[in-house]
Amino acid sequence: MPARLDQILIPGAFVLIWATGFVVARLVAPYTEPLIFLAIRFGLATAILAGAALAAGAPWPPTGRAWRDAIIAGILLHGIYLGGVFWAVRHGLPAGISALIVGSQPLLVALLARPLLGEHVPPRRWAGVGAGFIGLGLVLGPKIGGAGGYSVAPLLVCLVSLAGITAGTLWQKRTGGALDLRSGTAVQYVGATLVVLAGSLATEEMRIEPAPALLFGLAWSIFGLSIGAIALLLVMLRRGAAVGVSSLLFLVPPVSALMSYALFGETLTVIQLVGMALAAFGVALAARA
Repeated sequence: MPARLDQILIPGAFVLIWATGFVVARLVAPYTEPLIFLAIRFGLATAILAGAALAAGAPWPPTGRAWRDAIIAGILLHGIYLGGVFWAVRHGLPAGISALIVGSQPLLVALLARPLLGEHVPPRRWAGVGAGFIGLGLVLGPKIGGAGGYSVAPLLVCLVSLAGITAGTLWQKRTGGALDLRSGTAVQYVGATLVVLAGSLATEEMRIEPAPALLFGLAWSIFGLSIGAIALLLVMLRRGAAVGVSSLLFLVPPVSALMSYALFGETLTVIQLVGMALAAFGVALAARA
Protein backbone atom coordinates (compact mmCIF):
# COMPACT_ATOMS: atom_id res chain seq x y z
CA MET A 1 0.00 0.00 0.00
CA PRO A 2 1.45 3.45 -0.90
CA ALA A 3 2.70 5.28 2.19
CA ARG A 4 0.45 8.32 1.75
CA LEU A 5 -2.69 6.20 1.24
CA ASP A 6 -1.69 4.17 4.28
CA GLN A 7 -1.47 7.38 6.33
CA ILE A 8 -5.05 8.26 5.34
CA LEU A 9 -6.76 4.86 5.53
CA ILE A 10 -5.40 3.73 8.90
CA PRO A 11 -6.44 6.89 10.85
CA GLY A 12 -9.80 6.98 9.04
CA ALA A 13 -10.55 3.35 9.83
CA PHE A 14 -9.46 3.87 13.43
CA VAL A 15 -11.82 6.83 13.96
CA LEU A 16 -14.81 4.99 12.48
CA ILE A 17 -14.22 1.81 14.48
CA TRP A 18 -13.33 3.61 17.72
CA ALA A 19 -16.53 5.67 17.54
CA THR A 20 -18.62 2.50 17.54
CA GLY A 21 -17.31 1.67 21.00
CA PHE A 22 -19.55 4.30 22.57
CA VAL A 23 -22.52 3.04 20.57
CA VAL A 24 -21.83 -0.53 21.76
CA ALA A 25 -21.84 0.70 25.37
CA ARG A 26 -25.36 2.08 24.82
CA LEU A 27 -26.49 -0.97 22.82
CA VAL A 28 -25.63 -3.58 25.45
CA ALA A 29 -26.54 -1.53 28.54
CA PRO A 30 -30.11 -2.94 28.93
CA TYR A 31 -28.90 -6.55 28.89
CA THR A 32 -25.82 -6.64 31.11
CA GLU A 33 -23.81 -4.81 33.70
CA PRO A 34 -20.83 -2.95 32.27
CA LEU A 35 -17.86 -4.47 34.07
CA ILE A 36 -18.83 -8.13 33.66
CA PHE A 37 -19.46 -7.46 29.96
CA LEU A 38 -15.96 -6.02 29.64
CA ALA A 39 -14.44 -8.90 31.62
CA ILE A 40 -15.94 -11.38 29.14
CA ARG A 41 -14.87 -9.23 26.20
CA PHE A 42 -11.28 -8.85 27.39
CA GLY A 43 -11.00 -12.48 28.44
CA LEU A 44 -12.10 -13.77 25.03
CA ALA A 45 -9.88 -11.24 23.23
CA THR A 46 -6.94 -12.45 25.35
CA ALA A 47 -7.56 -16.06 24.35
CA ILE A 48 -7.92 -15.23 20.64
CA LEU A 49 -4.81 -13.06 20.47
CA ALA A 50 -2.73 -15.46 22.57
CA GLY A 51 -3.76 -18.32 20.29
CA ALA A 52 -2.84 -16.30 17.21
CA ALA A 53 0.52 -15.36 18.71
CA LEU A 54 1.33 -18.97 19.65
CA ALA A 55 0.25 -20.29 16.24
CA ALA A 56 2.45 -17.75 14.46
CA GLY A 57 5.41 -18.22 16.80
CA ALA A 58 5.30 -14.54 17.71
CA PRO A 59 7.77 -13.34 20.36
CA TRP A 60 6.44 -12.64 23.84
CA PRO A 61 7.70 -9.90 26.18
CA PRO A 62 11.28 -10.99 26.94
CA THR A 63 11.56 -9.79 30.54
CA GLY A 64 9.46 -9.49 33.66
CA ARG A 65 9.66 -5.73 33.31
CA ALA A 66 8.23 -5.90 29.77
CA TRP A 67 5.33 -8.03 31.06
CA ARG A 68 4.74 -5.51 33.83
CA ASP A 69 4.76 -2.58 31.40
CA ALA A 70 2.26 -4.29 29.09
CA ILE A 71 -0.06 -5.19 31.97
CA ILE A 72 0.01 -1.60 33.26
CA ALA A 73 -0.78 -0.34 29.75
CA GLY A 74 -3.74 -2.72 29.62
CA ILE A 75 -5.08 -1.61 32.97
CA LEU A 76 -4.94 2.04 31.88
CA LEU A 77 -5.81 1.86 28.16
CA HIS A 78 -8.55 -0.73 28.42
CA GLY A 79 -9.60 -1.48 31.99
CA ILE A 80 -9.90 2.00 33.50
CA TYR A 81 -10.77 3.77 30.26
CA LEU A 82 -13.47 1.44 28.97
CA GLY A 83 -14.68 0.45 32.42
CA GLY A 84 -15.43 4.07 33.20
CA VAL A 85 -17.07 4.78 29.83
CA PHE A 86 -19.34 1.73 29.98
CA TRP A 87 -20.30 2.48 33.60
CA ALA A 88 -21.11 6.11 32.80
CA VAL A 89 -23.25 5.19 29.78
CA ARG A 90 -25.01 2.48 31.82
CA HIS A 91 -25.91 5.15 34.40
CA GLY A 92 -27.43 7.64 32.01
CA LEU A 93 -24.65 9.57 30.26
CA PRO A 94 -25.39 9.71 26.49
CA ALA A 95 -22.92 7.84 24.31
CA GLY A 96 -22.09 10.96 22.29
CA ILE A 97 -21.31 12.99 25.41
CA SER A 98 -19.13 10.27 26.93
CA ALA A 99 -17.18 10.29 23.67
CA LEU A 100 -16.75 14.04 23.94
CA ILE A 101 -15.43 13.94 27.49
CA VAL A 102 -12.71 11.41 26.76
CA GLY A 103 -12.18 13.26 23.47
CA SER A 104 -10.40 16.00 25.41
CA GLN A 105 -7.50 13.57 25.84
CA PRO A 106 -5.34 15.26 23.15
CA LEU A 107 -5.04 18.38 25.31
CA LEU A 108 -3.76 16.39 28.27
CA VAL A 109 -1.38 14.41 26.06
CA ALA A 110 -0.05 17.66 24.56
CA LEU A 111 0.52 19.07 28.04
CA LEU A 112 2.40 15.97 29.20
CA ALA A 113 4.17 14.79 26.03
CA ARG A 114 7.08 17.21 26.30
CA PRO A 115 8.07 16.57 29.95
CA LEU A 116 7.35 12.82 29.85
CA LEU A 117 8.26 11.82 26.27
CA GLY A 118 10.47 14.68 25.12
CA GLU A 119 8.19 15.40 22.15
CA HIS A 120 8.25 18.91 20.71
CA VAL A 121 4.73 20.28 20.26
CA PRO A 122 4.81 23.05 17.60
CA PRO A 123 2.61 26.17 17.95
CA ARG A 124 0.22 25.11 15.18
CA ARG A 125 -0.45 21.82 16.95
CA TRP A 126 -1.08 23.69 20.21
CA ALA A 127 -3.57 25.89 18.33
CA GLY A 128 -5.32 22.80 16.95
CA VAL A 129 -5.52 21.16 20.36
CA GLY A 130 -6.83 24.40 21.86
CA ALA A 131 -9.51 24.72 19.17
CA GLY A 132 -10.56 21.15 19.80
CA PHE A 133 -10.80 21.76 23.53
CA ILE A 134 -12.94 24.88 23.05
CA GLY A 135 -15.19 22.88 20.74
CA LEU A 136 -15.50 20.23 23.42
CA GLY A 137 -16.51 22.90 25.93
CA LEU A 138 -19.24 24.17 23.62
CA VAL A 139 -20.67 20.68 23.36
CA LEU A 140 -20.58 19.92 27.08
CA GLY A 141 -21.48 23.36 28.44
CA PRO A 142 -25.23 23.44 27.67
CA LYS A 143 -25.83 20.12 29.44
CA ILE A 144 -23.79 20.34 32.64
CA GLY A 145 -26.13 20.97 35.54
CA GLY A 146 -29.57 22.53 35.42
CA ALA A 147 -32.79 21.07 34.07
CA GLY A 148 -32.22 18.17 31.73
CA GLY A 149 -28.51 18.13 32.54
CA TYR A 150 -26.32 15.18 33.27
CA SER A 151 -25.83 13.91 36.81
CA VAL A 152 -22.45 14.40 38.43
CA ALA A 153 -21.45 10.77 39.12
CA PRO A 154 -21.33 9.58 35.47
CA LEU A 155 -19.44 12.74 34.51
CA LEU A 156 -16.85 12.14 37.24
CA VAL A 157 -16.44 8.48 36.25
CA CYS A 158 -15.99 9.54 32.63
CA LEU A 159 -13.24 11.92 33.78
CA VAL A 160 -11.52 8.94 35.41
CA SER A 161 -11.74 7.22 32.01
CA LEU A 162 -10.12 10.29 30.47
CA ALA A 163 -7.25 10.05 32.94
CA GLY A 164 -6.88 6.35 32.17
CA ILE A 165 -6.61 6.68 28.40
CA THR A 166 -4.28 9.69 28.71
CA ALA A 167 -1.90 7.88 31.06
CA GLY A 168 -2.19 4.70 28.98
CA THR A 169 -1.32 6.48 25.74
CA LEU A 170 1.79 8.04 27.26
CA TRP A 171 2.81 4.80 28.96
CA GLN A 172 2.35 2.77 25.76
CA LYS A 173 4.32 5.30 23.70
CA ARG A 174 7.14 5.22 26.24
CA THR A 175 7.35 1.48 26.94
CA GLY A 176 5.57 -0.60 24.30
CA GLY A 177 7.16 0.21 20.95
CA ALA A 178 9.09 -3.05 20.55
CA LEU A 179 6.36 -5.56 21.47
CA ASP A 180 4.65 -7.82 18.95
CA LEU A 181 1.11 -6.58 18.39
CA ARG A 182 -0.49 -9.99 18.96
CA SER A 183 1.34 -11.15 22.07
CA GLY A 184 1.77 -7.66 23.50
CA THR A 185 -1.94 -6.85 23.22
CA ALA A 186 -2.84 -10.24 24.70
CA VAL A 187 -0.73 -9.41 27.75
CA GLN A 188 -2.38 -5.99 27.97
CA TYR A 189 -5.79 -7.64 28.06
CA VAL A 190 -4.68 -9.83 30.97
CA GLY A 191 -4.29 -6.65 33.03
CA ALA A 192 -7.55 -5.22 31.72
CA THR A 193 -9.46 -8.43 32.50
CA LEU A 194 -8.17 -8.54 36.07
CA VAL A 195 -9.15 -4.97 36.89
CA VAL A 196 -12.68 -5.04 35.44
CA LEU A 197 -13.38 -8.52 36.85
CA ALA A 198 -12.35 -7.35 40.30
CA GLY A 199 -14.62 -4.32 39.91
CA SER A 200 -17.52 -6.52 38.80
CA LEU A 201 -17.09 -8.93 41.73
CA ALA A 202 -17.04 -6.01 44.16
CA THR A 203 -19.93 -3.91 42.81
CA GLU A 204 -22.18 -5.89 40.43
CA GLU A 205 -24.59 -8.80 40.39
CA MET A 206 -22.88 -9.97 37.17
CA ARG A 207 -26.18 -10.02 35.27
CA ILE A 208 -26.12 -11.13 31.62
CA GLU A 209 -29.12 -11.60 29.32
CA PRO A 210 -28.10 -13.38 26.08
CA ALA A 211 -30.17 -11.13 23.79
CA PRO A 212 -29.21 -10.80 20.09
CA ALA A 213 -28.11 -7.18 20.64
CA LEU A 214 -25.79 -8.26 23.45
CA LEU A 215 -24.26 -11.09 21.42
CA PHE A 216 -23.74 -8.81 18.42
CA GLY A 217 -22.22 -6.10 20.64
CA LEU A 218 -19.89 -8.65 22.23
CA ALA A 219 -18.72 -10.05 18.89
CA TRP A 220 -18.08 -6.58 17.46
CA SER A 221 -16.36 -5.47 20.66
CA ILE A 222 -13.92 -8.37 20.47
CA PHE A 223 -13.06 -8.44 16.77
CA GLY A 224 -13.77 -4.86 15.70
CA LEU A 225 -12.65 -2.95 18.78
CA SER A 226 -10.44 -5.02 21.08
CA ILE A 227 -8.48 -6.51 18.16
CA GLY A 228 -9.00 -4.28 15.11
CA ALA A 229 -9.09 -0.77 16.58
CA ILE A 230 -6.43 -1.43 19.22
CA ALA A 231 -4.08 -2.84 16.58
CA LEU A 232 -4.55 0.33 14.51
CA LEU A 233 -3.96 2.51 17.59
CA LEU A 234 -0.75 0.71 18.51
CA VAL A 235 0.51 0.87 14.92
CA MET A 236 -0.09 4.63 14.84
CA LEU A 237 1.58 5.16 18.22
CA ARG A 238 4.57 3.19 17.01
CA ARG A 239 4.83 5.29 13.83
CA GLY A 240 3.96 8.79 15.03
CA ALA A 241 4.04 11.31 17.86
CA ALA A 242 1.63 10.72 20.74
CA VAL A 243 0.07 14.18 20.36
CA GLY A 244 -0.59 13.71 16.66
CA VAL A 245 -2.23 10.32 17.20
CA SER A 246 -4.27 11.58 20.14
CA SER A 247 -5.60 14.50 18.12
CA LEU A 248 -7.61 11.97 16.09
CA LEU A 249 -9.81 11.45 19.14
CA PHE A 250 -11.34 14.90 18.58
CA LEU A 251 -12.99 13.38 15.50
CA VAL A 252 -14.53 10.47 17.41
CA PRO A 253 -17.29 12.46 19.21
CA PRO A 254 -18.94 13.84 16.03
CA VAL A 255 -18.90 10.40 14.43
CA SER A 256 -20.21 8.76 17.60
CA ALA A 257 -22.92 11.41 17.97
CA LEU A 258 -24.13 10.81 14.41
CA MET A 259 -24.27 7.07 15.06
CA SER A 260 -26.13 7.62 18.34
CA TYR A 261 -28.61 9.93 16.62
CA ALA A 262 -29.31 7.37 13.90
CA LEU A 263 -29.63 4.41 16.26
CA PHE A 264 -30.97 5.84 19.53
CA GLY A 265 -32.35 9.29 18.68
CA GLU A 266 -29.78 11.15 20.82
CA THR A 267 -29.84 14.83 19.78
CA LEU A 268 -27.54 17.82 20.07
CA THR A 269 -28.25 21.56 20.07
CA VAL A 270 -26.97 23.98 17.44
CA ILE A 271 -24.20 25.26 19.72
CA GLN A 272 -23.13 21.68 20.38
CA LEU A 273 -22.94 21.02 16.64
CA VAL A 274 -20.82 24.17 16.25
CA GLY A 275 -18.56 22.82 18.98
CA MET A 276 -18.16 19.56 17.10
CA ALA A 277 -17.23 21.42 13.92
CA LEU A 278 -14.63 23.42 15.85
CA ALA A 279 -13.23 20.19 17.31
CA ALA A 280 -12.89 18.74 13.81
CA PHE A 281 -11.10 21.90 12.68
CA GLY A 282 -8.72 21.51 15.61
CA VAL A 283 -7.85 17.99 14.48
CA ALA A 284 -7.10 19.15 10.96
CA LEU A 285 -4.86 21.93 12.28
CA ALA A 286 -3.03 19.62 14.69
CA ALA A 287 -2.56 16.96 12.01
CA ARG A 288 -1.04 19.47 9.55
CA ALA A 289 1.42 20.51 12.22
